[in-house]
Amino acid sequence: MTDESWGQVRDELRKAVGKNNFTSWIEPLKLVRLADGTASFEVPTKFMRDWVSRNFAEQIRLYLEKAGEHVERVELHVATTKGAPKARPAPQWTRPAQAAASANDDLPGAPLDSRFTFDSFVVGKPNELAHAAARRVAEGGRVDFNPLFLYGGVGLGKTHLMHAIAHELQTRQPHLRVLYLSAEQFMYRFVQALREKEIMGFKEMFRSVDVLMVDDVQFIAGKDSTQEEFFHTFNALVDQNKQIVISADRAPGEIKDLEERIKSRLQCGLVVDLHPTDYELRLGILQQKAEYYRGKYSDLKLANGVLEFLAHRITTNVRVLEGALTRLFAFASLVGREITLELAQDCLADVLRASDRKVTIEEIQRKVAEHYNIRLSDMIGPKRVRTIARPRQVAMYLAKTLTTRSLPDIGRRFGGRDHTTIMHGIRKVEELKATDGQLAEDIDLLRRLLEG
Repeated sequence: MTDESWGQVRDELRKAVGKNNFTSWIEPLKLVRLADGTASFEVPTKFMRDWVSRNFAEQIRLYLEKAGEHVERVELHVATTKGAPKARPAPQWTRPAQAAASANDDLPGAPLDSRFTFDSFVVGKPNELAHAAARRVAEGGRVDFNPLFLYGGVGLGKTHLMHAIAHELQTRQPHLRVLYLSAEQFMYRFVQALREKEIMGFKEMFRSVDVLMVDDVQFIAGKDSTQEEFFHTFNALVDQNKQIVISADRAPGEIKDLEERIKSRLQCGLVVDLHPTDYELRLGILQQKAEYYRGKYSDLKLANGVLEFLAHRITTNVRVLEGALTRLFAFASLVGREITLELAQDCLADVLRASDRKVTIEEIQRKVAEHYNIRLSDMIGPKRVRTIARPRQVAMYLAKTLTTRSLPDIGRRFGGRDHTTIMHGIRKVEELKATDGQLAEDIDLLRRLLEG
């Protein structure tokens, strides 16, 4: 094969694998021999030899055959200096049964979960900003923030949104190199590259992506050399206008032992908090999940009020909530019974016990003060004007109905008031609830906020 015909094959490969892939992995190859059904190439490093062998050798073989050459296998050898021992070749790449993988399959990321798409993500007030920002990134157009930093507690949807972005980008723009992995995987690959003296290959690989997505970035806190490489990778990609999406369990400024320069960089983009779920969002998630199970267990009946009960009682996180519903449908299917409130209480007794949250009087006072826009000090103070007295009575009523505290105990927490004063306040609220629709609505909202 002449240099000119190999040049034509290279041009075809450039179109097939994309500019970044071509520059990083194909362009450095040197064709040294093509005979007896074997194409032999020299590569600069062991890392590149192994990477090209795993991910591009079959495409190279196919395009050589397309150019009229008979090629059964591709061999890759590390180029050696004069006098040095010849490096062993990579395992020979023989014609496989299946076609070559797509360009994105060559990236060493974590596998994407097919369930985690935007269609399966239930949007509510606690996560609507995070969802909107993730959608914007997934559209693949101009984004005014980089990076997008998503943070929140366990089971609130960070990883779901990360996977959804990757899925959407791959669907809309399959030519993009989208790399999703955990911070732990980033560290592992960095340490592996250091150990094998292939750090340049590591740098080339991570800096050739179009979108880098790193989950649980708090993991690299305190790991100095990994933080150093992450910082430089981050800067290199931002300088090339490549999009970065990061997630963590807390805001950048709250991650202990994370370098200040990394915190500063992360805070330059859009930092979005996924808040704990509220009742409406939990119910929406359960309704969507129940629709799926109704299709799977078509003979099962779901009684009214069960989903509402679960949304009210299980407030820890979405994973626990979905797991509870999965268990409930599976149990009902095994025993052949309708899913009633009683069945749910029996089947999920342990989950419900673990999810019981103890509401404090101090928390009630704070929430009520915020709702009615009064100072917390007025809640326990002596003022008796109606704009303060009524919220105070609402807080007393909630303290009695949501906690196990005695009336004298509640009185002590309301500025040392007598238990008869507390009793009067509770009775007043109970009377007004029947005639004052706005008050009844306020109490219902506050109850859900406190219990959710």
